[in-house]
Amino acid sequence: QIEMETDGRPLEALLELWQGPDNTPQMVKVYVEDGSQRSFRAVLQTPRSPSTIAIRNTAEVEFPMKARVTSEVVIPVAPEPDEPKIVQGGAVRTFPFDHSVDLVEVELTTDGRPLNARLELLQGPNNNKQVMEVYSESGAERPFHALIETPGHRNVLRVVNTATLEYPITVSVGVAGSSSLEFDNNQESIVMNGGKLFGFQTQSVSQWTQEAQR
Repeated sequence: QIEMETDGRPLEALLELWQGPDNTPQMVKVYVEDGSQRSFRAVLQTPRSPSTIAIRNTAEVEFPMKARVTSEVVIPVAPEPDEPKIVQGGAVRTFPFDHSVDLVEVELTTDGRPLNARLELLQGPNNNKQVMEVYSESGAERPFHALIETPGHRNVLRVVNTATLEYPITVSVGVAGSSSLEFDNNQESIVMNGGKLFGFQTQSVSQWTQEAQR
């Protein structure tokens, strides 16, 4: 599980799953307009460990962020997720939410083919509050699972399958709650200045070591 937030400034980051030399089977590019109001929380599966989760703060040096990686998954599960939707390559699917909804759970999978998608949280016409560009070598073995905060009114989640027609994806969206997340400051996290890269290496299913790469 990966968590990131800021003190209210924009959040820009690149997440990569490394498995062996020059092998990056999963990648997520993240933008959040306000990393305090909408923290980032997602789960990446790491079959055939050991693996390394690399997090790079791609913002300027004056835009630090806090990051944490743990093997303990605490993302709540939507009690009644909507029926999964098939989104063909090049297609767009939108999911509007009532103003009372503060948390949305999203999962992207495939039948084993590569996954290429763009998730956008909109609040008003073309007003992106959060954007995630997701790539996975296999959407069955390594699906993408995230919890998105949706405070305020007129929130719409837009899912774009950026692959070609022969690469459909399955999208599951559900309301996960009506209260926003809080970043647990009692757990160890890293403050990363803009341009910094940290790697979190899996030693086993339940053990992680942290390595400063640059």
